[in-house]
Formats: sequence, C-alpha cells, structure tokens
Amino acid sequence: MDVRLMGWDTPLFQTIQHMMDAADDADKTVNAPSRTFVRDAKAMASTPADVKEYPNSYAFIVDMPGLKSGDIKVQVEEDNVLIISGERKREEEKEGAKYVRMERRVGKFMRKFALPENANTDAISAVCQDGVLTVTVQKLPPPEPKKAKTIQVQIA
Repeated sequence: MDVRLMGWDTPLFQTIQHMMDAADDADKTVNAPSRTFVRDAKAMASTPADVKEYPNSYAFIVDMPGLKSGDIKVQVEEDNVLIISGERKREEEKEGAKYVRMERRVGKFMRKFALPENANTDAISAVCQDGVLTVTVQKLPPPEPKKAKTIQVQIA
C-alpha cells in the first residue's frame, strides 16, 4: 500500500519518522561496546592458552614466538585475576624490502584468568623458553581440619 494515499507523506509525518529514526540511532550508540572493550575482546580472542592443574600448582601456557621478556607483562589484579599481556611489534622494514604476504599477527594481546581460591598469588613465577610462556601459580596448602573441642561439664 502506498503511504501517500494514506496521507503519511506530509511534512508532519516525515518529521515524526525522522525523530523516531534518530532515537533508534541514539540507542545503538549508547548500547554499542566501547572501543577499549572491542580492542580487549579481540586481543583475548587471538591469544590461545592452555591451563593445566598439577597437585601443587596451576600452569598457564601461552605461545609467544619471537617475543622478548620486555614485551610480556604478567600481573595479578584484585587478588584473584591473572593477566598476561603484551605487544608483538612489526619488524622494521629494511630498505628495498616489502611484504608480499603478512600472516603473522602483530599488535596487543591479553588473557585474563580468574584464579581459584587455593591459588597462592604470592608464589607466581613466569618463564619464557623457546617461544612458550609458562606462568606457574603455586597452590595454598589445604586447611587443616579443625579438632573437636571438648567442653568440661560441671555438675550443679
């Protein structure tokens, strides 16, 4: 059905339609994720990791080919979030050389892991060997079971 036949092509209806479209666009802007969120999400999605549990520790294993220790940062935030982050930079181009194909990922990377309650955040070590970063988080010893308390009964 043609909206002109219904009289909806009048300036009043056109203005109302324009205002409704503007309100829809504003909702999209407000509900859209921030640039920081999108950047962090991409960095996390492109940084695969393995997590292993041993009897006395947890190991977080991340491939980091070609990175130096200064390019990698390992932190603990809020006492239970392990963050592994850094940046892989593009090699400086030599005079006369140009890329024919570029498949290796460059840019920032990050992974966040919620540590379990028994993780000892004071005993964390990180070693990068042959392009593989291994972050080891020691476990806290299990709490000792509470001993039964004996109460002396008095006779009145």
